[in-house]
Amino acid sequence: MITLYGFGPLFGLPDPSPFVIKTMTQLKMAGLPFNFERARPPEAPKGKIPFIRDGDLVLGDSVFILDHLKQAHGVDLDAHLTPAQRSVGWAMERMLEDHLYWAIIHARWAIDENFDKGPAQFFGEAPKEAKREFQAGMKRTLQGQGFGRHDDAEIADLASRDFAAASELLGDKPYLFGQEPCSMDATLFAFAASAATPFFDSSIRQAAERYPNLVDYQWRMMDRYYEPALAE
Repeated sequence: MITLYGFGPLFGLPDPSPFVIKTMTQLKMAGLPFNFERARPPEAPKGKIPFIRDGDLVLGDSVFILDHLKQAHGVDLDAHLTPAQRSVGWAMERMLEDHLYWAIIHARWAIDENFDKGPAQFFGEAPKEAKREFQAGMKRTLQGQGFGRHDDAEIADLASRDFAAASELLGDKPYLFGQEPCSMDATLFAFAASAATPFFDSSIRQAAERYPNLVDYQWRMMDRYYEPALAE
């Protein structure tokens, strides 16, 4: 039995990490039985969530987890795609995971009101001063990455370009490449839902809501793979 490790339902989402949502959705798509357990990054083999345990194997990173599902369990969620579609899907994943992700992090960590009701929960009963130190550390990371050098309007503009590209790719289809979902649908769902969750008030949420087909798509994926109530 596979065990998936993540944070658990939070912020009105199946998990606060879009990478956990991605892998969880792919496991559901594959129809593989799995257990879910809560964990923290220091417990992960690469210091990042998610990771899985499958027998004696402990494996981190959502990309390599999907590779493992294919190699060890014969799961190919993209068997129906053409090589061109796989290439487009990979490019879209990189846009979401290496670009939109930082807009999501900025919205949650750099805006004090969002941090206080959101990521601050990760640190339990730690003093407020300690929580602010964690927040300051993430702001330094954002500054080094680049997103922390932009104002809210600029970040919304950058995120909106990602949403526009994803919206154009999706079009009026139920899933990215037609009538049947693929592994990249899990990624788009995870990052679009993470950006647009009503739990946080941010400019990127407002940007996401300007694309009705993405909004409808999120609910379609949520209804197909998750229970109606995900978090208290």
